[in-house]
Amino acid sequence: MREILDIQKQLLPDLTEVMKKRYTILHHIMVSGLIGRRTLAGIMKTTERILRGEVDFLKEQGLLEVESSGMRISEAGRQLLERIEPLVKDLFGLTDLEERISRQFGLKQVVIVPGDSDVSQHTKKELGRAGATLLRKLVNKDEVIAVTGGSTMAQVAEHLTSSTSMKGCWFVPARGGLGESVELQANTIASTMAKRTGAEYRLLHVPDHLGEEAYQSLIQDKMIRELLDFIRKARIVVHGIGDAMVMARRRNVDPETTSSLQEKGALAEAFSYYFDKRGNIIHKMPTLGLRIEDIQSMDAVIGIAGGRSKGEAIASVLRFGHEDALVTDEAAALEILKYGSS
Repeated sequence: MREILDIQKQLLPDLTEVMKKRYTILHHIMVSGLIGRRTLAGIMKTTERILRGEVDFLKEQGLLEVESSGMRISEAGRQLLERIEPLVKDLFGLTDLEERISRQFGLKQVVIVPGDSDVSQHTKKELGRAGATLLRKLVNKDEVIAVTGGSTMAQVAEHLTSSTSMKGCWFVPARGGLGESVELQANTIASTMAKRTGAEYRLLHVPDHLGEEAYQSLIQDKMIRELLDFIRKARIVVHGIGDAMVMARRRNVDPETTSSLQEKGALAEAFSYYFDKRGNIIHKMPTLGLRIEDIQSMDAVIGIAGGRSKGEAIASVLRFGHEDALVTDEAAALEILKYGSS
């Protein structure tokens, strides 16, 4: 396939560009669900006049359905996108990026979507779609799946659908709740994932950031202990990756601890652990949820994060060495390779 692509790029470069453009239009519409032409033209930074010609062509091919309220992809269009995705990844150069990151960090699987989720909500939605697709492939029946919170994880939840592979599964929060929007809490995301897939869920109604005294008190509670034992049965964890200082602010970490994190070179946060650029754990928040020994014994640890600004943080967590799979975007991938080789 790559040889044919190389020949096509040399002999028919215009055809390659047309294919990329039409794929991008179809892909935007698929991820959006229903979208108006003016909105799509704005996202793609083109004019409605230019877009109209492409939309008319795709409609004639039976790949789009145009309604008064907007455009949506047809089933034929959805099937076409699935079939040509590997080809398009080669066209965008993403396959090579995936292979390089996989080799560098010893990952079993890397999935990269085009764009930069720092500047494009569409790219963040696509991260969610790709994360949901990967999770469906890895899950077996009757699994316990732990999930963290955050905006990217919320997108993963939105793109999950009912699946026979998730029959008998349980979704659980990997940790307690942060002081943020309810829809971004791990509890909410676990329950949304369960409802969208027909699975079950259990919730952990405790704050994520606990003082030592509160932590010791809660850990003695019989119901809390029973729930934690259930959460620690998880064989799959799906988690986001955050910038260390951003996460410290979201947790309202005290100034002394924040200064200590800065002095130790904290770059990234994942499942309540803070990592430096070498992937060393330099701080653990007292929190109820998964412990590092639970994560190390998992069958699949899936990190999902994107955006150029998070590239160095993602590389830091990958250096920790316990990720099995990564879903990220093109902008973050380029930064990961840059920081991963330094």
